[in-house]
Amino acid sequence: MLGPVRLVDQFNEVERGFPGDWAEARLSLTVDEDEQRHRAAALLGPVNPGRSGNRILFAVARRGEGASPELMRRMIRRLDDAGTIGDITLVAVHEAPEVELPPEASLRDAWKRALAGLPSDWSDIYAEVRLDSTDYVERGALLLSPMNPARSGPSSLRFRSAHHHGYGVSPEMAGRCFGRCDDEGITGGVEILRVLSDTDSVQTQGPVWYVRGRPV
Repeated sequence: MLGPVRLVDQFNEVERGFPGDWAEARLSLTVDEDEQRHRAAALLGPVNPGRSGNRILFAVARRGEGASPELMRRMIRRLDDAGTIGDITLVAVHEAPEVELPPEASLRDAWKRALAGLPSDWSDIYAEVRLDSTDYVERGALLLSPMNPARSGPSSLRFRSAHHHGYGVSPEMAGRCFGRCDDEGITGGVEILRVLSDTDSVQTQGPVWYVRGRPV
């Protein structure tokens, strides 16, 4: 005659039936013998079990608050070592809620938003493109080459834009370049670092900014 199935083996079998995206599960340990039930509840004390008649209720959680499956497995092995005889059954299992991921950052949209915040008479811009990955830098620099970008960090490029005349890419051309990046899945953000309004080039290529002692 076969002996009772170990509790840890019962727990493992129940766990194998959890859905792939489970987040929390509530289980029941039924122990008919009073003395064993009281001892089992005491051994499971660290995981705050509940009681209902001859059942001990406990929960496991995949992450966050609650006992992890591995911790619960160690606790149940202690019950087996103490000679506890009972049955583990699943009461309920909750799947992880679906999380709506934010849309990927469109560089063209970021550029439009940056321009929308400028005064209508802006004339010259010094801006920075911050790419989401260093893997994007080489290809991004190529796609943005009409903007004459300069490397300013591990995953960032800086460029100038001119509204009507002078030195710098036109805002329309910059938008087309950013659109090419979007088409290839290159994501990131755009920030305007400096802006001037209603400048007059006076036979020059436009104003000069100095960053760390160097003209840009």
